[in-house]
Amino acid sequence: MSWQAYVDNNLVATGKVAKGAIFGHDGSLWATSSNFSITGDEAKKLIAAFGDISDIAANGLYLEGTKYVFLRNPDKSIYARNGATGITAVKTNQCVLIGFYNETQQAGDCNNVVEGLGSYLVGAGY
Repeated sequence: MSWQAYVDNNLVATGKVAKGAIFGHDGSLWATSSNFSITGDEAKKLIAAFGDISDIAANGLYLEGTKYVFLRNPDKSIYARNGATGITAVKTNQCVLIGFYNETQQAGDCNNVVEGLGSYLVGAGY
């Protein structure tokens, strides 16, 4: 399966994730939904937060130019929100998955979908 298919079929098509992307640990974009536009700097800052959460915990996380308030980072995940919307990010051995939920979607559902795909990719060696 292509990386784009993972975003389209395993994230967005679930109806639990409004948009999403997959990045390499170096910040390179592997795949993204058509309605998602993140800068390389934003991706790199998110990826760096998996090693040191203090910056986004103090200053928030900016994605698509929007500030998200850091909530917590259990295990290999980062949760952040902006009002009724938010993100779930998961780090695997080789990539970072980002899923966004909107006002009509539930944070917990988004978390389950993104973390489920992350677990699958880890099991597949990614």
